[in-house]
Amino acid sequence: MDKNNKNKTQIDAGAIDIKTYFYKIIAHWKLFIIFLLITFGFAYYKNISTQPIYGLTSTISVKEKSNPLFSAGTTIAFNWGGVSDKVETIKRTLTSRTHNEKVVKRLKLYIEYLQEGRFRMEDMYGKTPFKVELDSNKYQIQNTLIRIKIYTDNNYRLTVDFPEDKPVTLLNYENERARDYLSPKLQYSMVYKMGDKVSLPFLNMTLNLNLDRNSDEVGNIYYIRLNNLDQVVGSYQDVGTQALDGTSLISISMMGSNKIKVVDFLNVSVEELAKAELIDKTDFARNTKDFIDKQFEITSDTLKAIEDNLGSYKKANKIYDLSAEGQIIFAETVDLERERIKIKNRLEYLDILENYINTHNTYTKIPAPAIIEIEDAKIRSNIDELTQLSIEKAYWMENVTADHPSLMKVEEKIKNARLIFLENISTLRSLIKISLAKNNNRQSEFDFKLSKLPKKQQQLVNFERKFTLTESNYTFLMQKKYEASIAIAATVSDITVLDKAKDVGQVSDIPKTGFNYALALLVGLLIPIVIVVVKELLNNKIVSVEEIERAFSIPILGVIGTHVSNNNYAVFERPKSSIAEGFRALRSNLQFMFKQDDSLVKKGKVITVTSSVSGEGKTFIAMNMATVFALSDKKTIIIGLDLRKPKLYKYFEMDNEFGAVNYLVGQKTIQEVTRKTKIPNLDIITAGPIPPNPYELLLKKSMDEFISNLKNHYDYIVIDTPPVAIVSDALELFKYADTNIYVIRHNYTQKGMPKMIDEKYKIGKVLNVSFVLNDFSVKGGYGYGYGYGYGYGYGYGYGYGYGTYGNGYHEDEKTTGFKKIKKSIKKLVLKYFEQLKSFSSKKH
Repeated sequence: MDKNNKNKTQIDAGAIDIKTYFYKIIAHWKLFIIFLLITFGFAYYKNISTQPIYGLTSTISVKEKSNPLFSAGTTIAFNWGGVSDKVETIKRTLTSRTHNEKVVKRLKLYIEYLQEGRFRMEDMYGKTPFKVELDSNKYQIQNTLIRIKIYTDNNYRLTVDFPEDKPVTLLNYENERARDYLSPKLQYSMVYKMGDKVSLPFLNMTLNLNLDRNSDEVGNIYYIRLNNLDQVVGSYQDVGTQALDGTSLISISMMGSNKIKVVDFLNVSVEELAKAELIDKTDFARNTKDFIDKQFEITSDTLKAIEDNLGSYKKANKIYDLSAEGQIIFAETVDLERERIKIKNRLEYLDILENYINTHNTYTKIPAPAIIEIEDAKIRSNIDELTQLSIEKAYWMENVTADHPSLMKVEEKIKNARLIFLENISTLRSLIKISLAKNNNRQSEFDFKLSKLPKKQQQLVNFERKFTLTESNYTFLMQKKYEASIAIAATVSDITVLDKAKDVGQVSDIPKTGFNYALALLVGLLIPIVIVVVKELLNNKIVSVEEIERAFSIPILGVIGTHVSNNNYAVFERPKSSIAEGFRALRSNLQFMFKQDDSLVKKGKVITVTSSVSGEGKTFIAMNMATVFALSDKKTIIIGLDLRKPKLYKYFEMDNEFGAVNYLVGQKTIQEVTRKTKIPNLDIITAGPIPPNPYELLLKKSMDEFISNLKNHYDYIVIDTPPVAIVSDALELFKYADTNIYVIRHNYTQKGMPKMIDEKYKIGKVLNVSFVLNDFSVKGGYGYGYGYGYGYGYGYGYGYGYGTYGNGYHEDEKTTGFKKIKKSIKKLVLKYFEQLKSFSSKKH
């Protein structure tokens, strides 16, 4: 039977006792409630006190929109370098300071509208019954709350509090200049009418009523705060931009506490972006048109002068038509002259282009080569590249310092592109000059033919040729001027709004209400669990039956609950209590522990009761074990053999003048040291005077005679022995015992103390020993809430080891409806864990 017990213990010792920890945690339910109340209270406060932050988005499309009125060779339009380059440029522009400053100024976001809320000042942008109109050319007070209280008849009170002996800052929003102002008084307060101008040394504005205002605004208090422009612009540089993969779409997102303000900012930001992009495109066309206008003006004046000279010559010489030969020469020379004019225009354009490149640092306004019909692909590519790099350089100059790597990289690219551009201009100029030389040679041939005509015909041919060529150039420039005007008018933005920002009832992204409550639940459960687990890990005391089963091989005889009374007569005075029932369970289970020896059947049974140290309740257990035997009509005697620190006499409210010591030294007989107790069938022999040599006294032959004599006269002899961890007296007395009870006190006995007796039990030096768990409390969370006792070899006994059974038998029970439900749940949980434990044992 012992072997089975030991094997069972070894199996269970290796398993995690989930059930024990479960009940330990359940027992601390009040701790869980406290922490859950704290964490949920904190989560609730955080949810209602945290400024709600909303996230809104707008989506735009970026596409190349060329002017459909022109072919590729004649289009006068701006090129950003392709859709992919545009997307990156737009993303950078949206987060640039220059762009955001335009939006802030247009929406006047430096004017802050506030109202005092429960936890903070609430942003009231777009919700106030009035709007502020600042005189931007005057100085305005900065970062100071201006109190506005609404009165009847469109009146309001304006109040400003000034710091004592400390100047405030005034800012002119027009030129962004600041200066200090020291107010002569600490508070300014005055009633004004809506629409009237407020002109003060520190404030110049007008409050205008909103047409859609709420009429029930009387008595409401608002605040205005005029903030530093640069600081406000800086606060809007965290706009999120994301290009959707594989598309030319850009998602623009922004977070803010005021949805109206976020919506306005996103939509106006897109409007300003489209406007700026359109201006850039039309600027290119306008610069080209300006160039054409200058050439057209010169040509127009020249044409008028030539026309006047031709008319005067014809009238003076009375020559109105060319001769037949003159007409032939005229036609041939005009074609050559037209070609020469185009060549010279190209050369002139290259000179202008070269001069522009050499005299400018930015190249966003280069005239279009289409106006002089230069189709060279390299020149066009150089213009596009320099234009794109110039835009990129402008972005970096606005957002980074001069020594920033990105800016330096762009400048290096511009430098290289510029050198290549100038080299291509030089190469193209050389080719055009060759064409001009060929044209001049052919013109010389026609000039020779012309010299053969009469002088008047020669002069008329020259006049007609100049007029025709100038008129042709005039017509060409007029056409290009018309094209440029149409290009400006027909140019549209490459940015299209697909989805405007709009308040459609979005819930706030911050605070994350659901997440906060989930976190509160997790933390509220986790902290108590950690506390309980850490507490148990640090606890060096034995706290459960399972702990004893896992740690030791000695079987458990039973469990005794906490005794609450002024005396130790737990069984005698309260026979119907749960503790009395527990001792009856011990009595029943002891029948399996006695030595099965026929020679002892008719003799008294000896039971020793010991423990590890003093204070574990061994004397209490011995006294009430003897009582339960006596009350079952068994002649019983209890002996106090804790000769070093006797207590038994106190428990029975007697003196200790004589006792076992007197018998062992031969001073008195057994009859003389034996006394009656108030319990029927129960006698007592107290320890007597404390001897100088207790251990040697127990080794005397008289001790053998003492026990033998008592066994002949009593059915049960219960011996209260000294603690075994302090002295070895108890081990000497074990040889007289039919069974030995080793008392372990719940949450008192240290885990390592019973190891000594357990080791002796394993090697067979101590036999018939069993544990009794004393002072067990279900409230401590160390039990199941359902009592049972243990028999030898882990057989279950009849009694209820601890707690109350709930059948109304015990006089200390007061079971409520809630307790019945609680016990029913515990029974179900217990049954589940017992099945789990049984399955685990079979598996092993």
